[in-house]
Amino acid sequence: MQAILRHALKLALVSALVLGSAFAAPQSQDPPAPTPDPAKTPPPAQQQTPQQTPPQAGSQPVQQKDTVTPKNSKEDVEAIGNRNVGKGINLYSLEREISLGKGLAQEVERSSKLIDDPIVTEYVNRVGQNLVRNSDARVPFTIKVIDSDEVNAFALPGGFFYVNSGLILRAQEESELAGVMAHEISHVTARHGTKNATKGELMQLATIPLILLGPGGWAGYGIYQGLNLAIPVTYLKFSRDAEREADFLGLQYMYKAGYDPNSYVTFFERIQADEKRRPGTIPKVFSTHPPTPERIENTQKEIARILPARQEYIVTTSEFDSVKSRLRNIMFSRKVNDNAPGKPTLRTKTEQSKKQPTSTDPSSTDDDRPTLKRRPDSQP
Repeated sequence: MQAILRHALKLALVSALVLGSAFAAPQSQDPPAPTPDPAKTPPPAQQQTPQQTPPQAGSQPVQQKDTVTPKNSKEDVEAIGNRNVGKGINLYSLEREISLGKGLAQEVERSSKLIDDPIVTEYVNRVGQNLVRNSDARVPFTIKVIDSDEVNAFALPGGFFYVNSGLILRAQEESELAGVMAHEISHVTARHGTKNATKGELMQLATIPLILLGPGGWAGYGIYQGLNLAIPVTYLKFSRDAEREADFLGLQYMYKAGYDPNSYVTFFERIQADEKRRPGTIPKVFSTHPPTPERIENTQKEIARILPARQEYIVTTSEFDSVKSRLRNIMFSRKVNDNAPGKPTLRTKTEQSKKQPTSTDPSSTDDDRPTLKRRPDSQP
């Protein structure tokens, strides 16, 4: 019995140390920096493509320095691809992470309708793969478009990335679409999903020695198994620090790919303005961590601090406008076909009960109820 107790004590100590280090590990390594002096930092010269839409009302583009001095590799955009941004305690190997993401992707595609237009899907995939090539990704990405009006995009562990058609239609410039996609790619490069899963598994392991040392002893372990205590883990909802890290990395990836990082702020501000005008309209992509003024301000500070000014940025392209127009026509045609007369429709039980006759008169009828009639025999 003493040997069992000593073993349980060792297990409790090891679990406590592992769990403590897991939660003490910082999610974001970017230290705060003073705001640059606008008088000493010249504004970037931006050459926008002829297809650029008029700028949105809001803050002016962030003034960037001609040269910056990164404090570490995570702030150095020139080191992208040669740094390990996903380091930290993680029980999932890259192979296991890809396998996990593949299984989750199959569930997504079973419950969603995908856009299969080759022009739309090829364009979105090309934009996404360009961002992936200019990121710290260590896994290949599979990018598909979901037929949904919701403004949303999400990337599963292992690089399985889905963009809703509603996001493409809501973006006004290609750089805005690229900014949201770069943010979601960052969740994969930083391995936020499997890190969350690791924390959940470590929490479960840590409760075992605590139960063993309780009044129930070994019987307590049987109670633990019987209750099946599970820590709910999601792969799409992240902590505030993880979201900030994804903002931080996403800005670098879209900048490295040639896009104007100010477009990410512009999209933030438009979403925030929509929410003020019509509360409850924040898209799902921002539902857990909405674009608050603090988050917008932090993003602007990072642009000024770590991204040197460039003479030219990609703001939008004529291809983006043509693909967006094509996708809008596809969505409109789908809705017309879905609402075409003569197509079968499903009614809820509530809708049917509302049409039930309230009178007890047997002569009353419900026109919506099916009736059987005898076909009159034709006489020669």
